[in-house]
Amino acid sequence: MGTLREIVFDCAQPARLARFWADLLDGYEVRPYDDAEIARLAERGLTPETDTNVMVDGPDLNFCFQKTDTPPVRKNKLHVDVVAANRAHLVKRLCDEGASVVQECDDSTWMRDPEDNDFCVTDPR
Repeated sequence: MGTLREIVFDCAQPARLARFWADLLDGYEVRPYDDAEIARLAERGLTPETDTNVMVDGPDLNFCFQKTDTPPVRKNKLHVDVVAANRAHLVKRLCDEGASVVQECDDSTWMRDPEDNDFCVTDPR
């Protein structure tokens, strides 16, 4: 049997998208860079803002945001559902941070993050 370690997002701007998702999810944060990692990036001509792989650590699961040049797919076959106590408030805040609403439903809002990855914000069950 396998164990889920992380979910990987292919994206154009890993640092920006990592911050978006870390801000969206309770208990998640962008993995901090220590001096050794900053030096390693500098040797490659990169900074934490231009890093090609940015990690977001969470309580049960990590997210990896990796830079790719593949064109985005308009409708992903997989998406993440996020539960919010106040869906309308969270949806507005996420739109202010670059997300967009695709469709409002009775108990969920279908959205896209700043790089057009599908996700839903749902009411608690």
